[in-house]
Amino acid sequence: MKYLRNYIAPFTIFIALCVASCTKLDVKLKAPNAEATQSAGGAPQPSDLSKVYEQLNQLLGQSNSYAMDEHTTDELMGPTRGTDWDDFGTWRKLHLHTWDASHNQINDTWNGLNGALFQTTLLAESTSASPADVAAARFLRAYFSYIVCDLYGQVQHRPATAAADVIPDVFTRSEATDFIISELEAVIPVLPAYNGTNRDVATKEAAEFLLAKTYLNKAVFKQDPTQPAGPFTFDAADMNKVITLVDAIAANPNLSISNNYWDNFSWENSTKSTENIFVRPHSGGINVQWASCMGFHYNQAPSGWNGFTTLSDFYNSFEDGDVRKGIALPGYTDQMGSNVGFLVGQIKGPQGGHVGNPIVDLKDRSGNPLIFTPYVSLFFSTESMGIRTDKYPLDPSTINSTGGGSSPNDYVFFRLSDALLMKAEAILRGGTPTGGQTALSIVNSIREKRGVGDLTSIDLPTLLAERGRELYLEGWRRNDMIRFGVFNDPVGQRPTASDPSRVVFPIPNIALSSNPNLKQNFGY
Repeated sequence: MKYLRNYIAPFTIFIALCVASCTKLDVKLKAPNAEATQSAGGAPQPSDLSKVYEQLNQLLGQSNSYAMDEHTTDELMGPTRGTDWDDFGTWRKLHLHTWDASHNQINDTWNGLNGALFQTTLLAESTSASPADVAAARFLRAYFSYIVCDLYGQVQHRPATAAADVIPDVFTRSEATDFIISELEAVIPVLPAYNGTNRDVATKEAAEFLLAKTYLNKAVFKQDPTQPAGPFTFDAADMNKVITLVDAIAANPNLSISNNYWDNFSWENSTKSTENIFVRPHSGGINVQWASCMGFHYNQAPSGWNGFTTLSDFYNSFEDGDVRKGIALPGYTDQMGSNVGFLVGQIKGPQGGHVGNPIVDLKDRSGNPLIFTPYVSLFFSTESMGIRTDKYPLDPSTINSTGGGSSPNDYVFFRLSDALLMKAEAILRGGTPTGGQTALSIVNSIREKRGVGDLTSIDLPTLLAERGRELYLEGWRRNDMIRFGVFNDPVGQRPTASDPSRVVFPIPNIALSSNPNLKQNFGY
């Protein structure tokens, strides 16, 4: 058993949180003010920009914000296998929508994101940093504000010049939305254009993407907080903003939909992807080993944690022949045994887990054939139950030495295909088509690249399903399901609808006790 120690954001107070785990919930965050220095007068001083970018690292990993965005949906689930992955019910509560204001991952995510807001604000409001660094920091602050607004519905803010004991004000969800829009509109003219090699820093296109995402969700964020699940009213003017911003992104000649879907995620995605707009590179102190290990069996290569699975209904939404569902990837499957995408049926791998050995049918720990089954139980699963995922195929040459930890995959935040699907949605929600495109033509242009035939018609439910197939496990599913009004609907292993209040997470209890300007969200 391990314990995690995190620190509450400087917007509130210091706290040590001990969270019991097996061996998987192991993401550790620095104290949120660890990179800030003190001036002679005691005021915090901004870190250099590279340190501020490091705040993005907390968005990677199988727990916290990623888990909140995925385990709450129809895409991902953390079944208990005997005593393994029990973790005091942290994963079950997310899937069942039964969390409360003391949930460990909800607390840890709040702390980390507020620490990121602290760090980005110091540089965003610096009077000594370069205009370029300030613009990048304002973009990052807008990004973290967006995430906090989306998850929690309230965003704390305090000027960088304020004394440490000043209690921060709180933006409502509506006010936070206006703030995010104003920040992004201010920095877009200042940021550099995307050129194909600067996808790991703030660019004009990255800011346009985030601004389009904000306008697309504006109806959700402006909703009456006592009716957070809607119904929502999407303004045509906001949808036209989305369309204009996506058109600006798509006009960049350095961006296009990748001919090979897996070029966006493989260990060569830093050079092969033509559509990744904003990423966190391996050289930034992160790795994507967890994306494989969170579901891989112990006897696969790399040896995994045998945890998370997708839901069979989600898997069945893919057509046969859709490369996103899974393919044998040249240079990978022949060495690793595994396909990319979804893993179901008899699982293969290098004998003894050592890449370079013959590929054989793998067995479970009892010596039985290792066959991943579509059926899985949230409460009582064997080690082989559940369809697994492989979204970020790791460099086979790194498996024997580091278990894939040194595989150089970029982690993807923003992609062109997402932007184009946002345009299609905006058209369906009342926006004016541009460039001769329709919602149907946009969706089909992406599907053709993914090896599936054209749809004959498109509506909002069909578009949501297509977003799921294109963007699964990229951290957008919860956001999408809320906007489409289906987040609370029953899914596999959650047979009844959840309370509408669940579309927003609670403010952690410790945060409420330290900042009287925070108010608990409706329904908690």
